[in-house]
Amino acid sequence: MADMGLSIGQVAQRTGLSVHTLRLYEREGLLASEVRRDGSGRRVYSAWDVEWLANCVKFRASGMPLTTISRLAQLVRAGSGNEAERLELLRAHQRHIIEQFAQLRDCLDLINVKVASYERHLSAGASGDPWHEERLPAPEKHRIDGA
Repeated sequence: MADMGLSIGQVAQRTGLSVHTLRLYEREGLLASEVRRDGSGRRVYSAWDVEWLANCVKFRASGMPLTTISRLAQLVRAGSGNEAERLELLRAHQRHIIEQFAQLRDCLDLINVKVASYERHLSAGASGDPWHEERLPAPEKHRIDGA
């Protein structure tokens, strides 16, 4: 079947997408090429279709909206001459991911502090909740010059 293309079931297996999702992606215009049909009307996918769908899986995993994927697919289907617009779509999503990384880094920093706090708390044999322990006020500083 490699020379004749791939069935929807084979593509689902290779991409991890369900048959239902593949049909949805086709209806929503998310594919970069038209899906061919065999003599019986069954979908026949190419290796390029599988590669594009693998990209779509990663785009979705990164939070790219279906509308953006659809626009990108539309531009790819239109052929050359719109590469600058494709690049801008990808750059916009790249900026979004970079912002997400920064937010996740902040979250991870907080979690690392809390993990270290609990590890110190437990290794010292302390009891109680370290998050709710009262903080003693910092000692007042006295000036030596008599003031």
